[in-house]
Amino acid sequence: MGLVVDKIVKKYGENTVVDQLSFRMDQPGVYALLGRNGAGKTTTIRMMLGMLAMDGGSVTWNDKPLSPFTTNIGYLAEERGLYPKYTLMDQLIYFSRLKNISEQEAKKRIKYWAERLQVEEYIYPTTSADQKKSRGKGAIQSRKAEQLSKGNQQKIQLMASLISDPDLIIFDEPLSGLDPVNADIFRDIIHDCIRKEKYIIMSSHQMATIEEFCTDLTILNRGKDVLSGNLNKIKKSYGRVNMYLKSEEDLHPYIKEHNLTILEETPDGIHIKVSGQEEADHFLKDLASQNVSLIRFELREPSLHEIFVSTVENDSKAGDEHE
Repeated sequence: MGLVVDKIVKKYGENTVVDQLSFRMDQPGVYALLGRNGAGKTTTIRMMLGMLAMDGGSVTWNDKPLSPFTTNIGYLAEERGLYPKYTLMDQLIYFSRLKNISEQEAKKRIKYWAERLQVEEYIYPTTSADQKKSRGKGAIQSRKAEQLSKGNQQKIQLMASLISDPDLIIFDEPLSGLDPVNADIFRDIIHDCIRKEKYIIMSSHQMATIEEFCTDLTILNRGKDVLSGNLNKIKKSYGRVNMYLKSEEDLHPYIKEHNLTILEETPDGIHIKVSGQEEADHFLKDLASQNVSLIRFELREPSLHEIFVSTVENDSKAGDEHE
């Protein structure tokens, strides 16, 4: 049951942009597709949705070929795709009809999402300026897509992707270009989707966002899977090798004495790479023996950002050596 992507391939001439990619989701949650620009993430998504033909492999949902005609799928594309000259209400009704939702039910759902996404003023304009513009033209119409900012267009597209209450949701860079307030609105909605046990595929360059939501992931480089699995298990396999220190005293002499490498210094402290718990404990005991007072001491696993950079760089170097 669930989603199975099995050895899918996409070629353009002699160039293979997705090469034998496989992953699966056996239970609800968030699966992340990560990679640099051009790694094959969006191409993979488009093949899954049938927007691009595959040159090999298969994609199934509950043991049947995945198809937007038979599966309730919500898709928020990286490239925004609203019709600029049509009103928001007309477009949302149209998108609802494509999902076999009646106009009456669609209007109820549009009302809910307009309030949730704080876009009522664009779908249900009631200001005096709008009334003045519509004088002699009948009822006040909702705004056209071209009249909205990019962030608000993104909200409308999120509404369109979720209005059918989909079973499988695909988010391609969902928080890209959003201000902090709107990003928080999107985050709340994604958390709601997780609580409702939806299956979610998410592609993003924002590693902190992926860490917030995803349970499993695949990192792509040059169209190939270079790292995949459960995020917590992947991080655990690296060990606790990042040590963070902050003190009102100068720690540099002690760091130099222990031949430790400083990765970064900020007003919040010093980031040091260690081999593991034993080396960190030895350093901490030495500081304590010399009565060095610490404001902060933290030892943790590498972040997803660090894992991503290391994995992609190592794979790229290995690929260059074989060329």
